[in-house]
Amino acid sequence: MSNGVEDGPVPRIGGTPVHQRLLEATPVLESAVMSRLVEQVPAYGTLPPEQLRGEIVKQVAGGIRMCAEVLRTGELPGETEQEAIRESAARRADEGVPLEAVVGAYHLGAEECSAHVLSTARPGDLHDILLVQRRVLGFLRLVSSAVAAGYVQERQAALSDEQVALQSLLSRLLEGDSPQAAADRVGIRLPPCYLVLSLAVGPHPDELLPGVNHPVVVRRKLRRLRNELQRHTTGMALSALSGDGGLVLIPCETPPADFGAPDRDRLARLLGQLARVCGAELLVAAVAATPDGVAEAAGLAAEVREVAEASGREPGLYLLDDVLLEYQLSRPSPARDGLAALLDPLDPRPELLATLRTFLACGQDRRQAAARLQVHPNTVDYRLRRATDLTGLDAARGADLLTLHAALAAHDAVRRGEPGAGPA
Repeated sequence: MSNGVEDGPVPRIGGTPVHQRLLEATPVLESAVMSRLVEQVPAYGTLPPEQLRGEIVKQVAGGIRMCAEVLRTGELPGETEQEAIRESAARRADEGVPLEAVVGAYHLGAEECSAHVLSTARPGDLHDILLVQRRVLGFLRLVSSAVAAGYVQERQAALSDEQVALQSLLSRLLEGDSPQAAADRVGIRLPPCYLVLSLAVGPHPDELLPGVNHPVVVRRKLRRLRNELQRHTTGMALSALSGDGGLVLIPCETPPADFGAPDRDRLARLLGQLARVCGAELLVAAVAATPDGVAEAAGLAAEVREVAEASGREPGLYLLDDVLLEYQLSRPSPARDGLAALLDPLDPRPELLATLRTFLACGQDRRQAAARLQVHPNTVDYRLRRATDLTGLDAARGADLLTLHAALAAHDAVRRGEPGAGPA
C-alpha cells in the first residue's frame, strides 16, 4: 500500500473498527454485490455463469478486502494491487464489456461496503463517518484511474491488431488473392459487391495558411473523412488514404451488375457529405466489383479519376460512362499520338494550354473560365486567339470543338506516360 489518503486513527462505528465489520461480512457482501451486478449492470448479467461464479466473485472479494485495508490504514492500494485491477479491466475490455460497466461495478461494490459499515452509525460517529467517506472516495478515485488505464491500453492494442487484420484483407483484395481467409480473421462477412473508390482529396483551407502545423491539419481532415465514412456505411469500409487521396472500398449489397442510378445517387450524396465534414473537395471515380474483382476495379477507378482530373472536371463523382471518350482516347494507339501532337505547339506556353482546358471544361463560358483562372475575360480571349494561331484549332468553332476535346485527352494521356510528367 502507498499514497496516504488521510492520516488518523482507525475509523470505528459503534465502537467497532469498520474494516473489521467489512471483513466479517465479506460473504454476505459478495452475494449482495453480485446480485446487484447481474440485476443492474446488463453487461455483467450476460456473462457466462461459470465466469460469474469464478473470476468475477474473486474480483468482488478482492475489492472488498482492498477497501477494508484502505479504511484500516488510510493508505491507497500499491502498484501490485493496481496492476491486478488493470489486468482485470483489460480482460473485460477484451470481452467487450463497456468501460462504464467496469467502473460502475467498483462503485456499486463501494456503495454496498459503505452502506454496510454505516448502517449502525449514530450521531456520535460523525467524525468517523466523514473519515470513512473520504477514504472510500480516495479508493474509488484510484481504482477508476487504474480501470481506465488497463481498459484503454487493451483496446488500443486490440484496435492495432484489428487494423493489421483489416489492412491484410485490403491487401488480399488488391492483390487479387482469395480474401476469405483474411476476412475470417477479422470477423468480416465479404459483401456481394465493393464500391471501389479512387479519391483525389483537395487541401483543407487551413493547409493553405502559413504558420499552421500542416500535418496536424491533414490528420484531422482524414480522421473526419474516415469517421464520417464509417458512420454512413453498413459493414466495414476499407481504406488506404493520404493527405491528397487514395483508395476506399465500401461494402455494398447491390451486385455489381445491378448497380444503377439510385445507387449512384446515394453514393454521390455520401461523397458530398464526406466533403462537407472533412472540409475539402473530393474528386472520386467509382467502380462496382465483386470481392474477387477488386484488384482490376482499383486499377480502372484510378484511370477514370486520372482522366477526369486531366480533363478539368469539377469535384464530384465519376463513373467510366462519364468519361468514355477521354478514357478511350487515353489508350495507346497511332491515332492518340497524332491527336496529342496537335497541341505540341502549346507546350512552351502552359498558360495557353491551361486556358484552353479551362474554357472547354466551363462549357465555352469565357467569364466562368476567367473566374476559375482568376484573370480578366479579355485575357481569356487573348490566350484563346494565341492558341488558335499556334494550333490552327479554334475553340469557338463547332467543327474544331470535338477535335480539341480529343486532342486534350490524348495529350494528357501521352504526358502521363512520360517520366516525371503530368497534365499541363
